[in-house]
Amino acid sequence: MFDFTFVDSLLIQAFRFRTRGFLRMEDAVGDVPAVPRSGSCHLYVHIPFCEVLCPFCSFHRVQHCHAAASRYFVALRDEIRRYHGAGFKFSGVYFGGGTPTIEPDELLVTIGLVRELFKVSDISVETNPRELRPAFLAELRAAGVTRLSVGVQSFDDNLLRAMERYDKYGSAAEITEQLKAAAGIFPTLNVDLIFNQPRQSLASLERDLELVDSIGVDQVSCYPLMVSPTVMRRMAETMGAPEPSRLREFYRTILRRLQPKFAPTSAWCFTRGGRGSDEYIVAAEHYVGVGSGAFSYLDGTLYATTFSLPTYSRRIARGQTGIVTRHRLSPSDQMRYGLLVRMFGLGLDRSATKAHYGPIFFRTVWPELAALTAVGAVTTDARGWRLTERGMYFLMLMMSEFFESVNDYRDAMRAHVQAENAALPLATVTSVGVASG
Repeated sequence: MFDFTFVDSLLIQAFRFRTRGFLRMEDAVGDVPAVPRSGSCHLYVHIPFCEVLCPFCSFHRVQHCHAAASRYFVALRDEIRRYHGAGFKFSGVYFGGGTPTIEPDELLVTIGLVRELFKVSDISVETNPRELRPAFLAELRAAGVTRLSVGVQSFDDNLLRAMERYDKYGSAAEITEQLKAAAGIFPTLNVDLIFNQPRQSLASLERDLELVDSIGVDQVSCYPLMVSPTVMRRMAETMGAPEPSRLREFYRTILRRLQPKFAPTSAWCFTRGGRGSDEYIVAAEHYVGVGSGAFSYLDGTLYATTFSLPTYSRRIARGQTGIVTRHRLSPSDQMRYGLLVRMFGLGLDRSATKAHYGPIFFRTVWPELAALTAVGAVTTDARGWRLTERGMYFLMLMMSEFFESVNDYRDAMRAHVQAENAALPLATVTSVGVASG
């Protein structure tokens, strides 16, 4: 029998080799970066507070404390004003976490500020099933929120217990009823699901997908389990470890069960009618991340903000941003990053890409394009390259590998928060490249 896992492993190894320098960060002064020369720009706002820290989550999050969260939001709004003063214009904003809705009043004030300063048309907010209270949802919609994304992860009660979410957010039946009540309030109601969880069966995933269809949500984002090494070790002691060999079967099931009612808008986002995506990195050429533990990409440079809340507050009070590290991608790495993001969004437009990068783009990434063509991942037409279903699977693997490298960086930054608080140069305590391990 053919070993597809071996092929997947070769693909990931090649991707690591070609992109190994993406996240080799160095110390940054922390001033507001220059406004991008061209292209759309999106704002990402990170709110790291959670009531309980889920064992599978690798994002930057901290235990919720009302006093600390209130101070944080004040600093956060100051940082947002700083970017406005520097001349930034944002087409949309994404509030992620953590749990952005954990301080409802503070969130609503912050949304109001963003709308006042930038006139954004798209406002996306992450939340959890506990926060689906009718009165609060009405306030969010009145505040201009156009997309609400609910972190469900699974409708399997056994898996919810294993993820330590059952007691926090309720049973699958309770979550289902809450989502049904929320359907129709926002232009887009998204549900996040995680596949390839330890002990997750194919039948369990199929039931999840059937429920999503019956509930009436507009969008479902199906993420493979992506964890940092530290989180993986912690998970192995409680939940068990995921099995990479099951990824293909799970992903094929997702495509078969969701289509054609839900059309893909990225390699892991599916929307009724095929409009809209869950990824601001696909929707805009540039993005600014504000708050503690956020990332930015502007004109070929990646930036990361401090993971220390005290350091973040001090930097904002001094008139800086939260940025503490940066990495200027080489011209070829910028093109490879652009290829990854555009292909993850289902295709590469020839004329738009040539206008942005020039003809050198196709000479630089021809090995990647040739490889994708050879394995049947893309088809070509007059407009450019379009992903096949096989290509969607490969890009899902590549993007999850990229995000796992970001998780490696998060691990390193969390391990050195004390050094950061002591104002030691961050480049002396961490230097993380994509899949460097």
